[in-house]
Amino acid sequence: MALVVICGQPCSGKSTAAACLAEALKETESKPSVRTIDETSFHLSRNQSYVNMTEEKNLRGVLRSDVDRSLSKDSIVIVDSLNSIKGYRYELWCLARAAGIRYCVLHCDVDEESCRIWNGERHERGEPSYDDNIFEDLVRRFERPDSKNRWDSPLFELWPAKDGIDKLSTAIVDAVSYLTKKVDSKTRDVKILQPTIATQSARGSEANSLYEMDRATQEVTNAIVEAQSHALGGPLNGVSLGPGLPTVDISRSVSLPELRRLRRTFIKLAGQTSLSGPPPPSDADSAKRMFVDYLNRELASG
Repeated sequence: MALVVICGQPCSGKSTAAACLAEALKETESKPSVRTIDETSFHLSRNQSYVNMTEEKNLRGVLRSDVDRSLSKDSIVIVDSLNSIKGYRYELWCLARAAGIRYCVLHCDVDEESCRIWNGERHERGEPSYDDNIFEDLVRRFERPDSKNRWDSPLFELWPAKDGIDKLSTAIVDAVSYLTKKVDSKTRDVKILQPTIATQSARGSEANSLYEMDRATQEVTNAIVEAQSHALGGPLNGVSLGPGLPTVDISRSVSLPELRRLRRTFIKLAGQTSLSGPPPPSDADSAKRMFVDYLNRELASG
């Protein structure tokens, strides 16, 4: 039905805005299903998620993958995060376009000093806050939304430091109206994004790749479990997967829960296609090679 991207400086009231918007939407006549996606959904801490560019890239990938899975024409998805990079907002806009739904950006426009003060107050109260060096880095790199960009439009702006935030704030009311207004052939002020052949093909290709990845990793996991059962707890000198495929370098017993955890983590990382390089391989052997390389690194370090 819609994708709402909340953006703003760190500690600018984004989560409060997201909560107010979700509450206001649920009180409308249509009572749409609303889901908020944020860092806490994955039990991620603010400082760890932004401690370096790799962690930040992984965070964006996890959020993006969850958004992609959650989008439908029956619900409204709110992305409550910094969403400070315009290229990332463009990626989210592309997801909305591929799903054929409405899209908008809600910007919490707060001056840097107010955000700095609020961050310090949260720290003093023992609430989630940013370390000073991380806060300053995020403030410096923030890219303000611009309604002239299609991925920042329509743009609804809040001024929390001046006006506060509640479900009756003008921007919240306007956003709710935009997201729930009934559309017909005469409607001109609500835009429903239309998927292109390119985006539909890309989504189909990615879905096929992830299916092959899921199937291939399960086969590798099954082979390891079977080899360990045949060894009856004894030492292994590696697990062969067949000609042309690398050997799993395993010398200790690895429990099924550990294998499942490694498999889930690998698939999640592989799903971050647009942020971590080329898309996942669409053939089983390539997927197995990638998974075995990942297992060998993780098991060696463990």
